[in-house]
Amino acid sequence: MENEKGKYVSFMKGMLVGSFVGALAGILFAPKAGKELRSEFTQKGSEAFKEAERAYSDSRAKAKAILDEAKYRADQLRKEADRQLTEARQRMKEILTDSEEKASQAVASGPIEEMGEELKS
Repeated sequence: MENEKGKYVSFMKGMLVGSFVGALAGILFAPKAGKELRSEFTQKGSEAFKEAERAYSDSRAKAKAILDEAKYRADQLRKEADRQLTEARQRMKEILTDSEEKASQAVASGPIEEMGEELKS
């Protein structure tokens, strides 16, 4: 437990000394006066904001293009699905019509009636 307390105290001392040295170095090596530094920060902040606006605008345009392409592809897929469904319905109607015709011919020819009589007996 005492070992942990010693580590904590050493850490706090190191942090205090590091903060002091960092603040001193900042003051000693500051290349410009406060007014100039604030002006530069304002200018750099304004440039960064304009760059962020440009990046946002570009990203928005790209996202819109991607969304438009996705909508177009979805519409094309829907149209293709509708076309295939229509074809399948038409083929089904043709098959049903053909089956009905064959069933009518088979009934009219009589063998089914004879088979029915045979099955009843």
